[in-house]
Amino acid sequence: MAVTDLYNAEFMDHVAHPDYKYELEDATCTHEGVNPSCGDELTFSVRLGDDGTIAEAAFTGHGCAISQASADIMSDLVTGKTPEEAIGLCKLFRQMLTGEVTDEAALEPLEGGVLLRDIAHMPARVKCAELAWRTLEEMLEAREG
Repeated sequence: MAVTDLYNAEFMDHVAHPDYKYELEDATCTHEGVNPSCGDELTFSVRLGDDGTIAEAAFTGHGCAISQASADIMSDLVTGKTPEEAIGLCKLFRQMLTGEVTDEAALEPLEGGVLLRDIAHMPARVKCAELAWRTLEEMLEAREG
């Protein structure tokens, strides 16, 4: 895979103009994630609506283009989902990155997250891509537990 396949216009738009990178006021829960191998850090927050779905998701922090784009893509995807659905998407994303799930139909629920599937061929960058997803999953599972 050529690096240019990943760094396309859609990907770079998430890096240059993230829709979900801001401090979320009145968050229901917040969790910090760190990727010590490259120094990416983010704080992910969600606000649950009265119906129990994720009404709003946002992140702050810094890191490489992959971690930042991945957090923005994920924030868009999980908005409107239940915490259980979001956890399922996080697990599916990780399975995509590890190559466990490669079938296009099985990956359809990830929508824009599929943009990051080629990172599976870049082992050093997998932790960058999964940082936001792992952080959200940990936060929601701790909340349920």
